[in-house]
Amino acid sequence: MSAEQAVQPRVGCVVETGGRIVFDLVSKSAEGRQLLLRLRPKKGQPEKVVHVLDLEPADDGGRQAVLDPNTVLVEGRWDVYLVREPEAERQRLRPGLRDLRALVDGHRRDWEAPLAVRVPYATADGYLAVRSWLRPAHAEVDGVTITDRSTTVGARLHGASLEAGAAVCLRLRSGDGLVREVEPRVEEDGRSFSFTVDHGELAGGHGVWDVFVRPAAQAPLVRVARLLDDVAGRQEVFVYPTTTVNGVGVRPCYTADNDLSVEVKKAG
Repeated sequence: MSAEQAVQPRVGCVVETGGRIVFDLVSKSAEGRQLLLRLRPKKGQPEKVVHVLDLEPADDGGRQAVLDPNTVLVEGRWDVYLVREPEAERQRLRPGLRDLRALVDGHRRDWEAPLAVRVPYATADGYLAVRSWLRPAHAEVDGVTITDRSTTVGARLHGASLEAGAAVCLRLRSGDGLVREVEPRVEEDGRSFSFTVDHGELAGGHGVWDVFVRPAAQAPLVRVARLLDDVAGRQEVFVYPTTTVNGVGVRPCYTADNDLSVEVKKAG
C-alpha cells in the first residue's frame, strides 16, 4: 500500500436484511457533509446519474449515511465519494469493513418484483463501489452440473411463475440471432425449475449463448443469472470446466453482470 493510499479516508458498510445499507466513515479526521454515489458511465459517455446521502453523527462518535431500500438505483456500478463541503471537489473512498452477511443466503428468500439487489464491493483499483441490479423478474441459478454430453442447471424464478408455454431459450449473441429452446422441468411450486442443454445441439453455433427463461407463452424473456448473494462479480470466481464435443469446446460461464451464458468455441 502506498503512503497516499494509507491516508485516504475509508468507509465501512453494513447491509441489513431488508436491503438498507449503512455507510460508516471510518476515519474520524475525514470530515465531510455527504456521500455521493455516482453511476459509472460507459466509456466515453458523460456522467448522468448521482445520489447524494447526508452524513449524520453516529453513536460511536463518527459519521454515517444511510441508503434506504426504497431508493432506486438503476442497474450498474455506483462509485462512492466523500463530499467535504458544498461545491468542493469530491474524493473517492477506500473500503473499510464490509458486513455482507445478510446477503449470503439471499437465494433462499422469495423476492418480489421488481427485483432490486445492491452489493458493496472493492473495485480492482481498491475503491468502494456498489453493484446494483434492477429487474422486472429474475431466474436465480442454484446449481450447475456438467457431464461430457450435457449441462444441467437448476434455478428459481422470482417475480413471476412458470405457466403453460414456458421455455428456456438460449440465444446466440452474435450472427443471425440463432435460438435454441429447451423445455424446463417445473416443480410443484411453479417457480423452481431445471433444464438440460445437450452440448451437441450448441456445437454448430460458435460464440456465446445467453440463457433466458420465458415464463409463459408470449411472456417477456427473463435472464437466468446468479445475483442473490454477496458476490458482486463471479466471472473470474466461478469458472466451470470445458467439455469437448465434435471438436468444439463448450463451457457454461457467468458474464460481467453475473448472467449465465454458454461459451462455444473451437477446441484446442
